[in-house]
Amino acid sequence: MSQLISLLVENKPGALMRVAGVLTSRGYNIESLTVAKTLDPTLSSMTIVATVAEQGRELLIKQISRLVNVIKAVDLTDSQAVRRELALIKVDVEEDKRASLLKEADIFRARVVDASPTSYTLEVTGSPEKLNALISLLRSYGDLEMVRSGAMAMARAKHNKLPVPRFSESAISEP
Repeated sequence: MSQLISLLVENKPGALMRVAGVLTSRGYNIESLTVAKTLDPTLSSMTIVATVAEQGRELLIKQISRLVNVIKAVDLTDSQAVRRELALIKVDVEEDKRASLLKEADIFRARVVDASPTSYTLEVTGSPEKLNALISLLRSYGDLEMVRSGAMAMARAKHNKLPVPRFSESAISEP
């Protein structure tokens, strides 16, 4: 089963290697790994998708959390999270099919980022399922070349029920 892990780590040499080492030493396959700086340049956000047995998920989070450079590790697999990927897809397309390809790409909100007389390069973001559906559709137009990012994920905001401020009529003065 795929486990979606979100990490906040110190932006220091070796942090990525240590996290990947925990996964590989336990025989887990890393399906995707995305790392980037946060708004704080001393910290990085890391999103990992790995094949982990159900019974090992909690233990893996605990082991990663103990690493020196890890600030926070969260399992987002079963939680409410926004999950996105990015793909650049070059499609070799015949001239008579170009308009049709553009219409179908628009349905997926893919946009053309490069065009040549024989191909289009599309940029698309979305869920893994959306990207897979678009790729399947584009195969009918011609040969594909693709670069795809790993998953990026962020937990959805928790909706705390805060009291709604109430104003009395006397507090609102009319001009």
